[in-house]
Amino acid sequence: MLVGVFVFSLMDAGLKRLSTGYPAIEVTTLRAAASLPFLLAWIAWTRAWHRLRVSNPALYLVRAALGILMLVTFVYSVSVQPLSDSYAVFMSAPLMVAALSRVVLGERVPAKRWLAIAVGLAGVVIALKPRGTGFVSAGGLAAAASAVCYALSVLSIRVLGRTDSNQAMVLWYVLVLALASAGLAAPGWQPVAAGHWPLIALIGITGAAGQFLFTAAFRLAPPSTVAPFEYTALIWGLALDFAVFGLVPLPRVLIGGSIVIGAGVYLIWDEHRVAADPLAAAER
Repeated sequence: MLVGVFVFSLMDAGLKRLSTGYPAIEVTTLRAAASLPFLLAWIAWTRAWHRLRVSNPALYLVRAALGILMLVTFVYSVSVQPLSDSYAVFMSAPLMVAALSRVVLGERVPAKRWLAIAVGLAGVVIALKPRGTGFVSAGGLAAAASAVCYALSVLSIRVLGRTDSNQAMVLWYVLVLALASAGLAAPGWQPVAAGHWPLIALIGITGAAGQFLFTAAFRLAPPSTVAPFEYTALIWGLALDFAVFGLVPLPRVLIGGSIVIGAGVYLIWDEHRVAADPLAAAER
């Protein structure tokens, strides 16, 4: 999850660059289509064609629909405001995942972990302290909608992961996402400039790698365990805003970032403590 967050942050910076010249739905298509060659190469390299069987095609379609909504709203959000502002709202997604995992999947979320998640989210708010209009602006609302779609998509991974392989979940999701978004983008498609193809290739590589890492993370552990580590996207968002878009972080960013990292370290420690100590698990 930690590596996946970093990789996806690089992809998000690329999406922000592309969003200035193309419609959000076209950027979504380019993101998905650019990942397909790298995914197919990975499957061919590992000779995993036999692992592409799917158990619930309808859920793949639902997940792809959620993916389109998630990407379109997120691309729009980063096109009208800084990457870190969008992250400030989108970082509510881990908390949504944790809450919905209890409601939808019936997974138990320990009280201490709830507290750590809340502290991490408070660190995000302290670090970024979005503008007073940040949560009601078009960009803020789009980021919130993207977070909801993402949380629901994560839960679908948890369900599919019980029967399907990582290769199947990633490939079929990206393929359906590419085809469906291409159909929606076709009427207003704008020709892609030659100078943008290297950036699109980078988006494809990072999108494929990030999708695999995220899928593996949510397949191997409960959403409430791995989702909080997405808070580290805050650090990468601030770094990319500075390095790529020329935005300098304020002191409160460093304070809030420290809180986020501290909450993540606590979650790692708590998970290892419970796994290593049967008495600790019994306390729950």
